Amino acid sequence: MVGVKLLGVSLSPFSRRVEWALKIKGVEYEFVEEDLHNKSPLLLEYNPIHKKIPVLIHNGKPICESMVIVEYIDETFEGPSILPKDPYDRAIARFWAKFFDDKCMPVMGKAIFGSGEESDKAKEELGDLIKILENELKDKKYFVGNKFGFADMAGNLMAYWMGIVEEASGNIFVTNEKFPIFCNWRNEYINCSTIKEYLPPRDDILAHFKARFEAAAAAQK
Repeated sequence: MVGVKLLGVSLSPFSRRVEWALKIKGVEYEFVEEDLHNKSPLLLEYNPIHKKIPVLIHNGKPICESMVIVEYIDETFEGPSILPKDPYDRAIARFWAKFFDDKCMPVMGKAIFGSGEESDKAKEELGDLIKILENELKDKKYFVGNKFGFADMAGNLMAYWMGIVEEASGNIFVTNEKFPIFCNWRNEYINCSTIKEYLPPRDDILAHFKARFEAAAAAQK
């Protein structure tokens, strides 16, 4: 019997972070696909506060929030370390992971899914945030030295999903001309063979978001 269960959505960057960590550690787990429009009793029982995915259930105990779960997996299971061993490097990795989730993600959502003045303002702010990321990456391949790790894992939404969502919307904001250092990090990210295996098929994500944009456009008519 598998003692680890993951409630998630296969195309979600947040679920993928957790699956990524489990696979790095070689942990056998059961994946339960959730329908966010019709949340299961299991999800509501194990995450009654936020009612969101992902939720890791380990020996009957739930852990919520993707990067909290990743840390739990790193500390609980044998295998390659995800967070750096050095305390300072570990703190830096946590800082940038939080920067991605708390600063970049909300602005990115408004820039891509918003409209009019809200979207224009968010794009300007997103550009400023990407410049901050570029300044951190200017002398290195990944966020903590030259080894892919915790902070880069937290950046999966911007490194992989964002470009696909931009294509689906027809609204390309991040270009190599504007943000060469960020795009170089993104290209390293999506072309690295050891990373590719942890990412969902690009075509599946593109089709999903094209359908979302088409439905939204139809609803406005």
